[in-house]
Amino acid sequence: MKTILYATDYSENSVAALKYAIEMSEQMSTRLVVTHVFDYPTVLGTENLDEPFPHLEESAFKSHRSKLEKFCEAHLGSAWKTQNLQLEAIENKSVVKGVISVAEEWHAYLIVIGMKGGSVLREMIMGSTTKQLIEKAPCPILSIPMDAGYMNPKTIVYATDFEVEDVYAIRKLAEMAEMLDAEIKVVHISTKDEYKGEMQMEWFKEMLDEKVTYKRIAFELLLTDNVFETLRIYLGDTNADLIVMLEREHKSIFKKWFHRDLVKKMESYGRMPLLSFRGANHQLFYFKAAL
Repeated sequence: MKTILYATDYSENSVAALKYAIEMSEQMSTRLVVTHVFDYPTVLGTENLDEPFPHLEESAFKSHRSKLEKFCEAHLGSAWKTQNLQLEAIENKSVVKGVISVAEEWHAYLIVIGMKGGSVLREMIMGSTTKQLIEKAPCPILSIPMDAGYMNPKTIVYATDFEVEDVYAIRKLAEMAEMLDAEIKVVHISTKDEYKGEMQMEWFKEMLDEKVTYKRIAFELLLTDNVFETLRIYLGDTNADLIVMLEREHKSIFKKWFHRDLVKKMESYGRMPLLSFRGANHQLFYFKAAL
């Protein structure tokens, strides 16, 4: 059984992500693991000690297990007590390393986290735990804005730059889309100066056909002088439920299209869930899709 991992800090920002994660896991018939990463000094009030008291280790884990139970009970009611939901508290000084260790332990198919401030793009640009997870996690990261409610994703938009890594990301995405009975819209948005041409699109489609058998995939090529505005309009026109992007090691769509001084202008963007793949994982996409 595949596993969706949800990580929480017990904040209000993470509640919507919890509700989204359990609904998605039920729809996809996957296991849901709910985790919280804690650090001994913070939990036990031993900030001035180099090492926490060893005999308090069991107490710390029990305490956070109890907090996870109360968090799920408060926001999910009795619905959380299912055989496919597991709770796991883990100690680590680094939240990122802790979450990744749980993801590796459970061979997570996906990691779901909440977004602070409600704007996915603001969080992505300004740098955060989210961005670190995207750069280091062994699986995709699904970021949920705090005001997002779960809707069965019917339209998934994948923003492509015609890279080989995109093919493997779409292959994994297609597996998810099939479980959700959703359509994938692959869109390339380019300025006229950077236009790669329809031949590039056809080459990409042929390469994709060799690797992906899912048929509910449509393609769109858009030229514009304002990439952000075109993307925003496109997401609205297609009634997109989920946007998917690939974070590349040396370049990314975010770094290419957006700048820090545009963050305020984009406050209205990022109100829908964002699924982020890491380009360096493209071989893993292929391997895991075959499992």
